[in-house]
Amino acid sequence: MKFYYVYILKCSDDSYYTGITNNMDRRLKEHKSGLHKESYTYNKRPLKLVFCTDFNDVNQAISFEKQVKGWSRKKKEAIINDKWEDLKKLSECLNLTSHKNFIKKDV
Repeated sequence: MKFYYVYILKCSDDSYYTGITNNMDRRLKEHKSGLHKESYTYNKRPLKLVFCTDFNDVNQAISFEKQVKGWSRKKKEAIINDKWEDLKKLSECLNLTSHKNFIKKDV
């Protein structure tokens, strides 16, 4: 069975890089060696693998990678720290204009 991996690297500038691969060892070596000079991580080495999860369906892996790439830093750190239960709370809208803060006024 073939596996696909979604991973997060912590970069030397404290940013996170999220990627997908079908060979984690090879891809990590590519990142760390700076094989692709045009890549986001090239000037941000050294890198540390901080999260990795596997899928046996490439479409699920691609979907999860896209989802994580759109997440806030706090949400990424929640899964890095295995605090999946925090994702719902971190997804709540805290803006003053949120529907939770709506007060109906009598006309």
